[in-house]
Amino acid sequence: MAGQATARRGAGQAKKSGPSGPRRPGAGRLRLRLPARRRLLLILATAVVLGAAVVWVLYGSTWLRVEQVETSGTEVLTPAEVEAAAAVPVGSPLVSVDTDAIEARLLRKLPRLDSVDVGRSWPHGITLDVTERKPVLLMKKGANFTEVDAKGVRFATVAKAPAHVPLLELNPDNSPSLRRFPSDALVREAVKVAGELPSAVARDTRLVRVTSYDAVSLELSRGRTVMWGSDEEGELKARTLVALMKAAPRARYFDVSAPTAPAASGS
Repeated sequence: MAGQATARRGAGQAKKSGPSGPRRPGAGRLRLRLPARRRLLLILATAVVLGAAVVWVLYGSTWLRVEQVETSGTEVLTPAEVEAAAAVPVGSPLVSVDTDAIEARLLRKLPRLDSVDVGRSWPHGITLDVTERKPVLLMKKGANFTEVDAKGVRFATVAKAPAHVPLLELNPDNSPSLRRFPSDALVREAVKVAGELPSAVARDTRLVRVTSYDAVSLELSRGRTVMWGSDEEGELKARTLVALMKAAPRARYFDVSAPTAPAASGS
């Protein structure tokens, strides 16, 4: 009896073990891992090939290279002047063009430009969108005129004065305020006053005279004079001047330096 039981147990173990003997741990997992690794290698190889193709298209091919430059926003300058100063590397890969360097070059070479926006126009173009400075005052320089913009920047010298831009006259030599307010500060003061003038008055203004920071006056057409004072309370002074001119249309002298107590005289 005992012998038969032992024989049966041996036969059962033989069935479980099978002809190849017991399985090695992890053998099934190894067979599953191998295809996954091959897929990963295939994906990596494909990514490398695609990356190389993209780099070649962007840098090595002739498909995406600079062929044209378009300029917009010019008024006094011409597109040809802007494009010459920009020196865009025509024929270079579009992706490699240094747009910041072109912008800096334009602002350095052309002081008339206030701002520049350089962009890529795929597949073959570079765009130059420029904004020119606007003169709000002119300063006499020999036989020529220096244009001054709304920021007080003296940006260009021209032989002919632009229409409807008043002349700036600085006479601060005897002013004790010159130590605190040098010439450049007085120019900014005049620019600010010019920017605060009502449009109708601005069109008639021929001269802005500055002797100190609080003594700005205007010479208008038809021999009229306005004492403006400093640039403080500019909006109130502008409204007061318009009302005063309506109330005294024949007056030749207007004082709004103290806008709560304006005065007009002469006829």
